[in-house]
Amino acid sequence: MKILIVEDDDDTAGYVGKGLDEAGFVVDRAGNGRDGLFHAIDGGYDCIVMDRMMPQMDGMATLAAMRAAGVTTPVLILSAMGSPDDRVAGLTQGADDYLTKPFVFAELLARVRLLTRRQGAGGPAAETKLACDDLEMDLLARRVRRGARTIDLQPREFRLLEYLLRHAGQVVTRTMLLEGVWDYHFDPGSNVTDVHVSRLRRKIDDGADRKLLHTVRGSGYKLGVEP
Repeated sequence: MKILIVEDDDDTAGYVGKGLDEAGFVVDRAGNGRDGLFHAIDGGYDCIVMDRMMPQMDGMATLAAMRAAGVTTPVLILSAMGSPDDRVAGLTQGADDYLTKPFVFAELLARVRLLTRRQGAGGPAAETKLACDDLEMDLLARRVRRGARTIDLQPREFRLLEYLLRHAGQVVTRTMLLEGVWDYHFDPGSNVTDVHVSRLRRKIDDGADRKLLHTVRGSGYKLGVEP
């Protein structure tokens, strides 16, 4: 497994890199956001650990450029900026997880292992496609179609739809989404799930004869054909 550390602080980068190396990972490092972007595009990494405050390109700009370039590698933001708004901003921008400094290395390692396991597994081993009515998701090609229409999704939207498809016909609560899609085990006190679900609904349901993504008042959401 290859890990990229994008961190300008030598002590932090050395500490994290040494720990990941001892855990069996192959580790590369970039000292600023611009170099991190080049590595991320060309390196074929299984996970990226990235700081927010860096020279040349900050972490949020680097992350946005990565996602715009089609890089879907899981990203763990490691930052001293730890307010709920900071965490939500990082996750909304396209990060897969967010850990604040100071941190315990054992927790960082557990989170990296979880992200790389998800990246390598892509869901159950024999399952490469998910569907609900005429909505289809190809996990290997990372392609989504509704009938003859191809739907372009951002990485977080793709993960959200995958979660909903795996729970099609079931009521999915906001807490379930925070834990299953954002890896949050607490309420960040924001409407991040509502915003993403609203964007996803527009992409899959606008112009369709049958609406598939429904709000269940007081409970959450459900993906499926309503009678």
